[in-house]
Amino acid sequence: MSGPGRAMRHFKVVKADGPDDLVFQSVKDGKPMRDGNVLKRFIKPAAQQLRLRVNWRCLRTSHATWLVQAGAGPKSVQGQMRHSRISTTMDIYAQIVPVAQRRAVEKLSEFVSESVRKSVPKPVPLLVQ
Repeated sequence: MSGPGRAMRHFKVVKADGPDDLVFQSVKDGKPMRDGNVLKRFIKPAAQQLRLRVNWRCLRTSHATWLVQAGAGPKSVQGQMRHSRISTTMDIYAQIVPVAQRRAVEKLSEFVSESVRKSVPKPVPLLVQ
């Protein structure tokens, strides 16, 4: 129940909300919002509630790093980032994460152990008469 001065106003925040419509669109015509407006109106306020400071660069770096950590191949990450050179993706955007380094060393150790196990000849059973 709402008393005087407690009425809730409901504002439409998107022109269309179908599965193929833009997430950040102008209410007036449904066209894409400018990058700066998206950052200022939506992303930075959400980040401030989490006590984070963000900009587009840190969001792109996080995206590339998380893709690599999730196991995406370098070419797939390059495609997501829309870079013409893979060196830009892997040298600048994808960051090294200590947990990922540890996992890489563990995978290498497993690989070496498996390779050694496969290369050692199996003993030939001797027939005793």
